[in-house]
Amino acid sequence: MGALSPQHFAEVDYVVVGAGSAGCVLANRLSANPKNRVLLLEAGGRDNYHWIHIPVGYLYCIDNPRTDWQFKTVSEKGLNGRQLIYPRGKVLGGCSSINGMIYMRGQAADYDLWRQLGNRGWGWDEVLPYFKKHEDHAFRNGHYHGQGGELRVEKQRLHWDILDAVRDAAEELGIPKADDVNAGTNEGAAYFEVNQRGGVRWSAARAFLEPVKKRDNLQILTGAQVERITFDGARATGLVFHHQGKPRLVRAHKETILAAGAIGSPQILQLSGIGPVELLKQHGIEVRRNAPGVGANLQDHLQLRTIFKIKGALTLNEMQKGIWGKAKIALEYALKRSGPMSMAPSQLGIFTRSHERYETPNIEYHVQPLSLEKFGDRLHDFPAITVSVCNLRPESRGRVAITSNDFKEKPEIRPNYLTAQEDQEVAIASIRHARRLMATQRMARFAPQEIKPGLTYQSDEELVEAAGDVGTTIFHPVGTAKMGHDPMSVVSDTLELHGFEGLRVVDASIMPTITSGNTHAPVTMIAEKAAEMILGDDQRRGS
Repeated sequence: MGALSPQHFAEVDYVVVGAGSAGCVLANRLSANPKNRVLLLEAGGRDNYHWIHIPVGYLYCIDNPRTDWQFKTVSEKGLNGRQLIYPRGKVLGGCSSINGMIYMRGQAADYDLWRQLGNRGWGWDEVLPYFKKHEDHAFRNGHYHGQGGELRVEKQRLHWDILDAVRDAAEELGIPKADDVNAGTNEGAAYFEVNQRGGVRWSAARAFLEPVKKRDNLQILTGAQVERITFDGARATGLVFHHQGKPRLVRAHKETILAAGAIGSPQILQLSGIGPVELLKQHGIEVRRNAPGVGANLQDHLQLRTIFKIKGALTLNEMQKGIWGKAKIALEYALKRSGPMSMAPSQLGIFTRSHERYETPNIEYHVQPLSLEKFGDRLHDFPAITVSVCNLRPESRGRVAITSNDFKEKPEIRPNYLTAQEDQEVAIASIRHARRLMATQRMARFAPQEIKPGLTYQSDEELVEAAGDVGTTIFHPVGTAKMGHDPMSVVSDTLELHGFEGLRVVDASIMPTITSGNTHAPVTMIAEKAAEMILGDDQRRGS
């Protein structure tokens, strides 16, 4: 806790913590009524770093202290003792300023399951209008899509013959070519659509904050890190945060809203005395409420990066070789906003089943026309493609836990990858599925040669070991303050914290189960729906 008494900073109606995918939507919607005074706090800086806006710039934003919290997992048993970097956006726009820009809603069944778990109003047919409300799709409109909203969705601005071949190869395995993987079912092979406008990243900050940042009733404060929530009995009254080295106190007359993400929100709750009682006592924090679910239920998508050396097709590996190759790529982007500098980390997606027992696709491919040993390394000097496969609905559950009562200390992140038997079985099947994909007639002309994990891994036991060697996160942590009504749930289906008033959590942490795809779009939907609920409650109170 801060040694100095916090100085009074402001009296507002709503204070929102975190200017990421959710916080930007909330700030926009809650400040639309000029009577509402809204303060948006972002612990990171402004989004004026040029690499944020150039799509390929994610390479320079991830693990960069200017834009990333630079978290790491603990050493993971399921990954053969490896630690993984765990990027989280530390900038306006949050993770939407450093992510892969893929627009992916998941499956209708994901949201129907949330409703089946007792969360009223969260079925697919009920959340679809909120996806559409802020969507600005470049060429789709109608029942499943919207145009004219803030969040731009476009096709990627480049083409690779080798990816066309992989898509054909999937069809050879009985996986159909798909047109729209955001209409409730994502089965099939399709090129990912992205949150870009004309080859430039379209983050939540660009979409939702930039148009409204000059509203008189909205204050956006960067470099503002929260220490704890303040209370009057069971009612949240505001926050203590630190800005320019000094503790500040803000009072929120209507609501305090945590939108700090699946790592940040449980950390703030634990620091405020809401969490597992043993953890709080361990760090000398006064227990306000024993809430064992705070920080628990961590879910994430682990991708298995299989790599195949190929012949007879261009990949980025050789395209970017030498100064002239790099110059040509830069010139194309400068003139046309297209080419490799406009590309998302993954271009082709394939959604299918690892086993016929699954009702809907349970694995997702991210196929890339490039290869490297690990993130941050140089590309290989030979032509190759990366054929990553991730388990869309992992059974393994981890946790996030504070390591100190000092808000500046990084929390412990323990995903527990591949600890569930089901996840190991899916991993085994995924590697074998990728091998079958590369062994199709369509791929034969490219003579694919597996270099990771390598054909020496054949038995089930060997493939589990291989999965531990090549597995890495695609940065989709969710579930650490889950919505529900069981003893481990943290928020209600209106996202209000159980046992408290004036306090909500609105971000990926509220997902009871992870969605079957990338998570940025679902989080913006959650915030859109939450804003409507918050404003509706305000109207009913007659404020």
